[in-house]
Amino acid sequence: MIRFEHVSKRFKEAAVLSDISFEIEKGTFVAIIGASGCGKTTTLKMINRLIEPTEGKIFINGEDISQKDVIALRRNMGYVIQQTGLFPHMTIRENIELIPKVQKKSPDEIKKRTFELMEMVGLDRDTFLDRYPTELSGGQQQRVGVARAFATDPDIILMDEPFSALDPITRAGLQDELASLQAKLKKTIVFVTHDMDEAIKVADKLLIMSHGSIVQYDTPENILKNPANDFVSHFVGKNRIWTSPEFIKAEDIMIEDPVTCTEDLTLFRCMERMRMAKVDSLMVVDEKTRVLKGIVKAYQLRLAEDKAAPVGRIMKRDFPRVSPGDTIVDILKIVNQDNLSTIPVVSPDGVLKGLITRSSLVTTLSHQYIGDMEGEESE
Repeated sequence: MIRFEHVSKRFKEAAVLSDISFEIEKGTFVAIIGASGCGKTTTLKMINRLIEPTEGKIFINGEDISQKDVIALRRNMGYVIQQTGLFPHMTIRENIELIPKVQKKSPDEIKKRTFELMEMVGLDRDTFLDRYPTELSGGQQQRVGVARAFATDPDIILMDEPFSALDPITRAGLQDELASLQAKLKKTIVFVTHDMDEAIKVADKLLIMSHGSIVQYDTPENILKNPANDFVSHFVGKNRIWTSPEFIKAEDIMIEDPVTCTEDLTLFRCMERMRMAKVDSLMVVDEKTRVLKGIVKAYQLRLAEDKAAPVGRIMKRDFPRVSPGDTIVDILKIVNQDNLSTIPVVSPDGVLKGLITRSSLVTTLSHQYIGDMEGEESE
């Protein structure tokens, strides 16, 4: 959809961007994030040619935008900025309908779209359409700014720190609404912010910049789990993943090679295997496919009279399990609800992938505590 190829920008002798290349897929919400002066707003403004690159090319749907009419290019994009950019001498209706009228759309079509947009951003049309921007709160003005950006139903929406001037409660509400809108409309959104929490909350991918270069470009989950270098680790925050526990999955914290046996192993040999491995349970699997058949606990073995019997006779066949993609929040609920000491991680086709124990959960959770303590000591 949007592709930067070896783009650089210099203002006189100052290098603002240094040979950046990346691609934004259609329908993806990308947050460009970094400290002040890193080049994020310059990068955004190059997409609608408010700033031209010194070197390199930018393509939209395979077309070099430097060869396109700049007015037509901008009219086909939505643009939301921090100060809303609303015209103070125009009513809310006139602000929203400005570009559709320039594009000579029919009055009935414009009116219908305006009503839809007001509903979309949660503003009562009868109350607000004939007011002026100064009669609205900052949050209401920013909602109108979002509505105006969507007025022509553009494929691309550019947003330059749109919520940074708002109070925390209003800002959080607008972030939630924008995320919900994107889930329904699947626009290609490029969103500049300096707030990592905001970026993680709204975006599908994060593009982290420093000193005019791209440091890492990936999903929030991958960046939180695998920062590219010390800069990203420090910028993201060592303990940031704990603000988004939905990114901590079973596959991240499971024991990958749990102790197993087959259904025909005798109870005596199961006891020996547990003793040697220093575990209190065995996962009973199919020898060839590793499909999980059941679980046997040490106490079951001790209570059984015939130690020469196969474990298949006494193993539990009905037990809680989680999938590799389940979150630590899901796992903790199951563990606490059923008072479990172990819970197997099983793929959709039944194959045993790993095991989560209370010990592995405690180890994972202790990392948060240790990180918090280290943070306090460094302050």
